[in-house]
Amino acid sequence: MLKSIIRRAHKKLVYDRRTHVLAAKITKLIPDFASVLDVGTGDGHIASLLQTLRPDLQIEGLDVLVRDHTDIPVHWFNGRSFDYNNRSIDVIMFIDVLHHTSDLGQLLAEAARVARRFVVIKDHLAENTWDHATLKFMDWIGNAPHGVSLPYNYCSQQSWVNNFVAANLELTFFDKSLSLYPLPFIFGRHLHFIAQLRPL
Repeated sequence: MLKSIIRRAHKKLVYDRRTHVLAAKITKLIPDFASVLDVGTGDGHIASLLQTLRPDLQIEGLDVLVRDHTDIPVHWFNGRSFDYNNRSIDVIMFIDVLHHTSDLGQLLAEAARVARRFVVIKDHLAENTWDHATLKFMDWIGNAPHGVSLPYNYCSQQSWVNNFVAANLELTFFDKSLSLYPLPFIFGRHLHFIAQLRPL
């Protein structure tokens, strides 16, 4: 009963605002008439919002758990490799996905291989134990009902930068002041970032 109340409140007060804010911010980082691969798209809701804001984009999704009903076309993948040729998609997008994998470097390397122009990432920053605990709670509320893997694999900003360098991705944009949540929620205190990267 309590879980159900928390999840309904989360959708009404947090999820809807968050998805619209993210879509508005991410659309500015995608070139005109780009092909976009949304890795770990879930129900495809954010990708669909992007498509509404930017009808010029061609967006499809990949996920390890393909849901019965999705807002964009979604294909299954094995969680490690993309069945696409080198430099075949303009933009590879990861929206709150990479902290769900146990091999962050592998997915970043695949994105660097397949992306022709950019990799766009929205994910979390955890600089201390309190950050980690807050993100863990948020993850559980948003993802546990869907059977999503929850390894709680959060990185510090420096760790993210190190992973980008290792994957041959050049950071071209980084923003950690996203204002995703209304006051008085404490979940937005630089725990989130959006990055745009160029494959080298």
